[in-house]
Amino acid sequence: MKLWNLAAVSLLAAASACTPKPPESPSASAPAAAPETRPAVSNPATEPGVTGARQLTFSDRFIKAGEAYFSPDMKRIVFQAIEVPEGEDSPADFYAMFVCDVVRDGAGDITGVANIRRVSPKGSANTCGWFHPTDPNRLLFASTVGAPTAQNTPGYQRGTSRYRWAFPPETRIVEVDLRTADGSAASLKPLEGDGKAYMAEGSWSPDGRFILFCSLESGDGDLYIRDTKTGARRAIVTAPGYDGGPFFSPDGKRICYRSDRNRDNLLQVFVADLVFGADGSITGIANETQLTSNEHVNWCPFFRPDGKTLVYASSEIGHRNYEVFEIELPSSPGATPARRRVTESEGADVLPVFCADGKWLLWTGQRNETRSSQLFVGRYRDQGAAK
Repeated sequence: MKLWNLAAVSLLAAASACTPKPPESPSASAPAAAPETRPAVSNPATEPGVTGARQLTFSDRFIKAGEAYFSPDMKRIVFQAIEVPEGEDSPADFYAMFVCDVVRDGAGDITGVANIRRVSPKGSANTCGWFHPTDPNRLLFASTVGAPTAQNTPGYQRGTSRYRWAFPPETRIVEVDLRTADGSAASLKPLEGDGKAYMAEGSWSPDGRFILFCSLESGDGDLYIRDTKTGARRAIVTAPGYDGGPFFSPDGKRICYRSDRNRDNLLQVFVADLVFGADGSITGIANETQLTSNEHVNWCPFFRPDGKTLVYASSEIGHRNYEVFEIELPSSPGATPARRRVTESEGADVLPVFCADGKWLLWTGQRNETRSSQLFVGRYRDQGAAK
């Protein structure tokens, strides 16, 4: 999913796994220029789980960009970013939400992006965009809609580092129709939240019936389900610690998320089965399984389209060089899941996500000369296929 006030760890710096810094952008419908489709820089040529890594956004357009997701038809990408200001204007304080088209060559390779446009109101703080699973013109994201008002915004902080993940209480989940989106507050439809407690990190279930999200209404980060068919709202993960960044599995029967369950300023990756009622409603979770348990920050888990593995980012290599790892889901209770490294490059690689057919991996990286967080994409290589 997923307002980063970053500093020392510029890792989660531009990307923000669901908490942003929104920007003030130009015309919401103005198409972007040359940098969007220039040949992407591939670096490095060979990595364990991805090939032909290439950059999609650049620092001449965006100071930083991150947390991107493909549309279900793989023709668009939604992401959050802070644009380079025009003239002598100051950069925006928060992330804005953007949508763009995916550019491919005759062989089907992704070569860039085009027609970038802002869909969030100017001055607002935005994060965690997600396309509807059956209608690629419907998009949800978290937004303060107006400028955040709290001067001392609550947030998550790792140890004594200056890196801080802020939670403006005005943040709520909204929906926009991309056919009519104009970047105004009037174009947004409220889905969840009243502006009194942070609600974000939302996504639709594969059938579009449920919205899964994180809320801080209890003072802790808890996971909730909204049933759009009945209107029912239910907390499904309320354990101590900040639970967030949840996603449904491709078959809609499980969820993955990360948690500060031990309240040690570290994050670990979890999965759980969903429990359904006779009417098809989600009533809770069962068989919660912790997949990582170490002294590192492990976060932003995302299911592979076949549901057999998860990709996630970890500080295992270092807090200044987060890398993407992949872990197989246990086939039986108590089994030790196989784990492998996916990316290998200087600069942080975080927030990995798959496209619908599993052929491409999209992530936020700092593998560029400016070390600014930007969007990268590469062909996924299944390291477990030879088994």
